[in-house]
Amino acid sequence: MDTRDSPEQAELRRSARQLARELGPGTVAALDDEARQTRLAAAVRDAGWLELRDDAGDGQPVGGGAEAAIVAEALGEAVADTPFTGPVLARDLLRRKGAPSLDAAVAFSADLTGAAIVEGSATTEPVHMLDAAADVTSAIVLVPASGGFFRLGQVPVVGAARGSDLTRAVRTIPIGAPVETIGGAIGPDGLAAWTALGLALTSADLVGVMRGVLDVTVAYAAERKQYGVAVGSFQAVQHLLAEARCLLEGSASAALYAGWAVDHASPADAVAAGRVAKAYCARAARTACETAVQVHGGIGNTWECVVHVYLRRALLSAQWFGDDAAQLGALQAERLGVTVGLP
Repeated sequence: MDTRDSPEQAELRRSARQLARELGPGTVAALDDEARQTRLAAAVRDAGWLELRDDAGDGQPVGGGAEAAIVAEALGEAVADTPFTGPVLARDLLRRKGAPSLDAAVAFSADLTGAAIVEGSATTEPVHMLDAAADVTSAIVLVPASGGFFRLGQVPVVGAARGSDLTRAVRTIPIGAPVETIGGAIGPDGLAAWTALGLALTSADLVGVMRGVLDVTVAYAAERKQYGVAVGSFQAVQHLLAEARCLLEGSASAALYAGWAVDHASPADAVAAGRVAKAYCARAARTACETAVQVHGGIGNTWECVVHVYLRRALLSAQWFGDDAAQLGALQAERLGVTVGLP
């Protein structure tokens, strides 16, 4: 694996960061700017980033997991409040079963660790649709079939909610929602590869969140003064920020490999790489965001300080597809030869 960006990847990273910085919220107050949100969503759609995992015509995706992860990281860095991971995951799942892309998102289990599995003609427990546009009216679920395969189904969705993550909607589908089978089937390897993509994208988002919150915090530490000097000159603050920076760099390396493995490793190996990345990134992101709150002092606990927006996003991304405890438990079970279900 060559860890350097190709010229195309470097340009994608540059353009994604530029767009996210220009149209991202920037402040807590900007989260309520509907005109800006509309421009951001349109820019992401027009750039073709939502179609990165669509069928290129030969069954393979238009873009690799590494490219999708680059965009996810850039949007996380700016806490960009527009759907990306949700639509990309839905399109990837539909491509794997040979179905055309639908304006839908994937429904997840109550604990958010994996795609919702529905046996029968209706949901029997609440499930959640994450990171979808407000006008999306259906969610994709897995319907068990023979031989470990799953057919895809659709459940209707009404209403919208922003949830605790102020940048991505979480919509609950109640018990009793009818399921309409949409044909096709996905096997264990396909589902594993899709899970690897989900782990890679959520890990990349966490890397972006860390990068963004540290940029905000370092700038604050350079301008905030105590006793006539910038707080960033205090050794204790420097140590906190240096540790967070080291965690960021380690996370970036792990997430980079996870994104590459989606399309270049076996499904099992790609899932393992994704689990390692997610475990590392989830823990590191919590530490980095908590450090940011601490360095901001009293203002770090106020609504007006943008740091809590990063923390909220990190907490959702950490839980999505399973947090560090879930990943470490699964890795341990697999190394000991114990069969565990994929999230």
